[in-house]
Amino acid sequence: MVDKFVGTWKMISSDNFDDYMKALGVGFATRQVGNRTKPSLIINMDDQGMICVKSQSTFKTVEIKFKLNEPFEETTADDRKTMTVFTLENGNLVQKQNWDGKETIIEREVTGDGKLIAKCVMGLVTIFPR
Repeated sequence: MVDKFVGTWKMISSDNFDDYMKALGVGFATRQVGNRTKPSLIINMDDQGMICVKSQSTFKTVEIKFKLNEPFEETTADDRKTMTVFTLENGNLVQKQNWDGKETIIEREVTGDGKLIAKCVMGLVTIFPR
């Protein structure tokens, strides 16, 4: 169920995030800002099943709205234009982004102690921000 993901989540750490951004093809200047940014992730869902995910920081705020299992066009915080789909897999909220023949997967899980953990995978690079 998506309900357990609804709320405001503050990033505590993001180990190896620079390597992940490099694998995505993000330029040096944008990576420098990304490495210093600790955005809040705000997740809401309306009565019709429309989910809103907002990444909010002093640098940039990005918001996407979607329904599970329905692909949509996303413009990411680093300005990639992707075809994205969110699914629920084994209780985790999984986001798959495809662009220019590439794919990245962001798998979000709520732990038993109430933390949101996002595992980001791009090729051989995997990060676990908390």
